[in-house]
Amino acid sequence: MTASVPVPAVVDDGLPRCGWAGSDPEYRRYHDEEWGRPLRDDRLLFEKLCLEGFQAGLSWLTILRRRPAFRAAFLDFDVDRVAAMDETDVARLVTDASIIRHRGKIEATIGNARVTRNLGGSLAELIWSFAPEPRTARLSGLGDIPAVTPESTALSRELRARGYRFVGPTTVYALMQSAGLVDDHVVGCHRAAD
Repeated sequence: MTASVPVPAVVDDGLPRCGWAGSDPEYRRYHDEEWGRPLRDDRLLFEKLCLEGFQAGLSWLTILRRRPAFRAAFLDFDVDRVAAMDETDVARLVTDASIIRHRGKIEATIGNARVTRNLGGSLAELIWSFAPEPRTARLSGLGDIPAVTPESTALSRELRARGYRFVGPTTVYALMQSAGLVDDHVVGCHRAAD
């Protein structure tokens, strides 16, 4: 007896996608153009790290829709400029309804910028040093995708040891997926052929 392979979601444009991409146009665009593509730019990785931290406990679509506002609020995630933000900026940002107004996450973003600025090396090199070996077989469906891996746990531990916040193993695994350290496009997804 052979196991059936789940068919990815197919919406009005006829392209099969990972089931989480759904029918929202912005979510589909993110899936097709960004998610899982290798990213090695320090500023863009810093942005993803921060946004994944803001996402904790929320839908990624919520963050994605507010990403332009986050970019404006956090100075396009320029590490030096964010690191220079102070309590006045925090007080302003906790009243900004265009972003997630979580004081701890706002303060963590500023603190994480300070840690990144003082790394003494590349954030991309640090993050990519924890990339796992590529899988030998593509995952069959969403139920096969892990929430945490040994590599995400190790990277989370390293980031926390350096002073980063809101970087738990699940958050870090989501970063690894979105930044292309792992390829979790499932069998049948049109991006799985890339």
